[in-house]
This record gives sequence, structure tokens and C-alpha cells, in this order.
Amino acid sequence: MEQGNDEFAVLAERFLAMLAHERGASEHTVRAYTREVRSFAGYLSQTLGAESGIAKVEHLHIRVYLARLYERGLTKASAARALAAVRSWFKWLAKEGLVAQNPALLVSTPKLPKHLPRVPSMEEVNRVLDSLEGDGSEKAKKNGSGAAAWPKRDRVIFEMLYGCGIRNSELVGLDMGSVRWRDDAVLVRGKGRKERLVPLGDEAAAALRAYLPPREARLIAAGKRTLVHDGPLLVNLRMRGDCRLRTRSVGRIVKTIAQSRGLAADVHPHTLRHAFGTHMLEEGADLRAIQEMLGHERLSTTQRYTQLTVGQVQKVYDDTHPRAK
Repeated sequence: MEQGNDEFAVLAERFLAMLAHERGASEHTVRAYTREVRSFAGYLSQTLGAESGIAKVEHLHIRVYLARLYERGLTKASAARALAAVRSWFKWLAKEGLVAQNPALLVSTPKLPKHLPRVPSMEEVNRVLDSLEGDGSEKAKKNGSGAAAWPKRDRVIFEMLYGCGIRNSELVGLDMGSVRWRDDAVLVRGKGRKERLVPLGDEAAAALRAYLPPREARLIAAGKRTLVHDGPLLVNLRMRGDCRLRTRSVGRIVKTIAQSRGLAADVHPHTLRHAFGTHMLEEGADLRAIQEMLGHERLSTTQRYTQLTVGQVQKVYDDTHPRAK
């Protein structure tokens, strides 16, 4: 749906500019909201007319728009994402005094099926990580995406996604100064640019120490000496632009290596984050401590991991309850 030079389009662009520059939202969120808000603004222009105003939008317009998304074959999850973007837009409009209330609040979120993430076992993850150990001096191999692999960097990716439980976007956002060696921790900037310290385990620290010398050598060879101490922690192979590795590249690397080591085809960076939380819970970690490390705003988000450890709960019951024996 095309935008028009009308109030809907103008206010949509004002909101998106605020989202990108003031809130500090992630690139993924900005891209998704840009697509959804512009699409809905275009729909309003076509439906109500370019001469109409934002104050005339009612919840029924939003419901009809969602119905059209379903007619186009979009899933409930996609419709829910679109509604979330529209709600956020109208929340901002209400805050700015441009509408009296948020009509999107009167529209129910589509009920989504609860799909628990499939998490590899501790043994499976350890097998992959152990296979990445070594000096990385072998000739660069070709991975499934056609790009040359960088063994030492790729091991850091796995060790930090699983060992620190951080998001893909948080991983690529790390700079050299993010690693607090004295504290054995990493300073992570999460959603909304909220910062948290995450413990840096021995294996992840060892992987980092092995990776940093070749990182420095590659940057110097590419004439990027200024990035050696102050640049991005994870750099791309070809030293392009600011040299920062992107989330899409991390996704390809994780998927290629995981599949080559026998893990499921649907493994992605977030799978390792889920594995971090699940395995810590299975080993007896406190749920609130896991919440803090994962950077979840609500404990209920972290509690999803309890659904993945029913077997562990059953084992505790069998081992401890007097009537279970």
C-alpha cells in the first residue's frame, strides 16, 4: 500500500523518526514498525481519503485492516505484529495530544498457538562447542553461504550466544570496551538501550583471547588501525564499512555450523539463548537470576523456560516425595 502526502503519512513518518532516534529501538524493530505503520497509514489514506484526519480513525478501521491482512494470506503471528505496531503508533499519537485515545486498545490481539522452542540438550551444545576448539590455523573452509569461515571468530559467536545468553543484536552490538575483563563480565546494551552486566564464563573468555590477535592483524592489514581498540568486537571477514558483523551473517554462521554438527535444521542464534536459560534452570539456577542475565523486563517471559523442564520437575518429585517411591 502506497503512502500519500497526507496527515496519515506525515504522522507515520514522525513516529518512525522518533522510534529510530529517540527510543533507541533495535534495527529489527524499526524495520518491522516502518513496514507495518506505513502500510496501515496507506490503508487509512485509501479508506478515509487523503483529506481526512487521524482523529477520525476508529477501532473498526483497524479490525477491517487486520481482516484484509488475513485475506492476503498473512498468519496470525504476522497480524499480531502489525497490530502491535499500530498500537505503538497510536500510543504515541495520544501522548502527543493528536488523538483523544488509542483505538487499537479496543482490538483484541489474535490468539497465537503456543510453540515452545526446541532446545538442544546440554550434550548436543557441548559437542558443537568442543568441535570448534583448536587453534583455527587450518585453511579457511567454505561454509554453506559461500563465504570463508573464520574458526576463532565463529567459536566466539557460539560461546557468547550460549555462554552469556545474549541476543543476536546484542552480540553484534558489542564493542571492544564492552568486555570488562577485571569483572569477568560483558556490558550488554539490550532493548531500549538498557544496559546490564552479564557474566563472562571461562570458555567464552578463552575463545575471545584466541580471537583478538587475528582480529587485530586483519584490521591493521585492511588499514583500519583505529578500530583495533575502540571498534566493534566482532568484525566481518572482508573488513567492509565499519567492519561490524551483522545479525544476518551471525544467523547464517550459526545455522551452517549447527547443521554440519548434526543439530536440527531450525537452529538459529535465539535457540542458543533459549538453551542458556533452559540449561541453567535445569541445573538449579534461580529464575530471577536467569531473568537478570537474559535482560527480561518481566519474570513471566523467563518463566516460559519452566515449560521446557517438565522432565526435570518430575525427576525432583520422584527423588524427593515420600509417596513417589
